Amino acid sequence: MKSVELLTDAFERINEEVHGTVEDLSAQDLNARLDPRANSVTWLVWHLTRVQDDHLADAAGQEQVWISEGWADRFSLPLPPEATGFGQSAHEAGQVEVDSGELLLGYFDAVHARTQAYVAGLDDAALDRIVDENWSPPVTLGVRLVSVVSDCLQHIGQAAFVRGVLERR
Repeated sequence: MKSVELLTDAFERINEEVHGTVEDLSAQDLNARLDPRANSVTWLVWHLTRVQDDHLADAAGQEQVWISEGWADRFSLPLPPEATGFGQSAHEAGQVEVDSGELLLGYFDAVHARTQAYVAGLDDAALDRIVDENWSPPVTLGVRLVSVVSDCLQHIGQAAFVRGVLERR
């Protein structure tokens, strides 16, 4: 298996988990918080999608799907358009709500499609390119992509847990 095939599979697994977690949930359940400081399914999926969009756009030298395809306007959140969820207060996280899973999945699907197209064009040599010199050692594209996969899997696991708790209520 080649590195690109491995990354493609990893991002496809995220796609399957996101759809399995979001589909068939009401807006009330998507936006529900288990306590006032907890993250909702909506926030968790929005955040993992924003991080993937932000990091992949930066690595590819492209504008984020969030901006270029008008998702920031469609979500109409009371947050700056560059917000990804990092460092948000519980109050700010609570402001990330949707009227349906279709909006959330629409944005995720757009980012997923761009991610898979970008990854498909890579080879092993491309994965060694330095994309962030603010760390020691500097971060390569391969390390950045694995970091995004890790972050996405952690957050979708959290969202699936929240869904499970809500379904048992």
